[in-house]
Amino acid sequence: MVSIEGMTAFWDRLLGAQPDPPPLLVVLTGLVALLVVATRLPWRIARNVITIAHEGGHALVAVLTGRKLQGIRLHSDTSGLTLSAGRPTGPGMVLTLLAGYIAPPLVGLGGAWLLAGNRITLLLWIAVILLLAMLIMIRNVYGALTLVVTGGAVLAISWYASPQVQAAFAWTGVWFLLLGGVRPVVELQRLRTQRGMPASDADQLAGITPLPAFFWVVLFGLVNLAVLVAGGLMLAGPLLAEAGLVASG
Repeated sequence: MVSIEGMTAFWDRLLGAQPDPPPLLVVLTGLVALLVVATRLPWRIARNVITIAHEGGHALVAVLTGRKLQGIRLHSDTSGLTLSAGRPTGPGMVLTLLAGYIAPPLVGLGGAWLLAGNRITLLLWIAVILLLAMLIMIRNVYGALTLVVTGGAVLAISWYASPQVQAAFAWTGVWFLLLGGVRPVVELQRLRTQRGMPASDADQLAGITPLPAFFWVVLFGLVNLAVLVAGGLMLAGPLLAEAGLVASG
């Protein structure tokens, strides 16, 4: 039987604020995330996280707009597919298609907001809960394995790792989501230019709206760059405080 003291300690640990990170940690984790995004092999591996957020964005908005979510598939080539039933046109479908490419940096922005308040443990547990919720809708073995491994790693770090390791992991992950939202948009347009991608989110949006696919690609890019700047400023709070530009928390 769990004691009241034990439950109180658990909630204090979950909701409590951790100490401000050293400014050097903010810089180094940002550089590590940038290196992963900019380097072929690390990006090829880590891109699975972006795909999880991308497909999760489609799924969440599909449910919120009243569409019936049928399932999510994650593939070993880092592509993914989210299926939902409902009207093939209209605002719900537009928002569902729009959500994919902008979801990773928006998730990163939410993470940056939590880190700005030093809620590192809470951030990690929210990540685990979201991954578990997504696991219910996964319809292939590789996708399920990817979510179990990712969620298990986050849970283990949140429970067993030292505060310093938790901080480094959380800041790196959030930087990666913010920075990693930009590269897929560039890759999308490059692939569209080379051979066309009639099944891409941008091309599907062009098919159900009067606007061309290039408009949607540009919109993805502008939103993700704006979110990167906003989230980056939140994460850079300790640096700005060190420089005396903002009041430290």
